[in-house]
Amino acid sequence: MNKVRKVPMRMCVVTREKWPKNELIRVVNTANGVIVDPTGKVNGHGAYLKKDLEVFEKAKKSKVLNRVLETTVSDELFDELKQILN
Repeated sequence: MNKVRKVPMRMCVVTREKWPKNELIRVVNTANGVIVDPTGKVNGHGAYLKKDLEVFEKAKKSKVLNRVLETTVSDELFDELKQILN
């Protein structure tokens, strides 16, 4: 019998929708600052964003990542997120 694997679901901090983990990008607050975590395995407090340019823009404008990660998120991080989509 084939076992059906459970797909891990995570919530986007901007849209508040649940999505499969592989459709989201994880942003992590580490000891060295805020980074994009493509592996999903970096230690630290993480937040998920849907892989969508509009979502990134809303996150930047509303400063939702600053609140969720309890730190200041740089504009360079948002530029890095946009690079991932392209």
